[in-house]
Amino acid sequence: MSGEGSPDAGPIDCHDLRVAVVAASWHEPVMDGLIAGAQRALADYQVEAPTTVRVPGSFELPVVAAALAEKGYEAVVALGVVIRGGTPHFEYVCSAATDGLNRVSLDTGAAVGFGLLTCDTEEQALDRAGLDGSSEDKGYEATSAALHTASLLRRIRRGYAT
Repeated sequence: MSGEGSPDAGPIDCHDLRVAVVAASWHEPVMDGLIAGAQRALADYQVEAPTTVRVPGSFELPVVAAALAEKGYEAVVALGVVIRGGTPHFEYVCSAATDGLNRVSLDTGAAVGFGLLTCDTEEQALDRAGLDGSSEDKGYEATSAALHTASLLRRIRRGYAT
């Protein structure tokens, strides 16, 4: 299970962070679960006014994440799913989205939550989507990671890291 060994970092107060969630539209049941997980995390972390936007697919996540970061969002949570098929399309989309989201984070200094599921089957994606019966909640996890990172970055930029 990929969730083994995950950090035990509980919710912190992020009420004053500017947070956006950008979510792909493909594979609606999986995406509904990922978005619901992100919303649960945003509530647990007391984020007051998050913005959620939808994009056509996972390939479009980086460009919209960059635009949101450039508009001052301190944390951008990117949610999507790519399921392997019989062509190289899977590798191209996964690589482009992953590299693009990494670039957004490094180029803008925003914390980017990586909630892009790259699965061999729809069953694997559903098992990670935070739905009833899922073994993992990657929407929640990606949001939590982005919020902890944004909080740390804010402290570092203010001159203290603890």
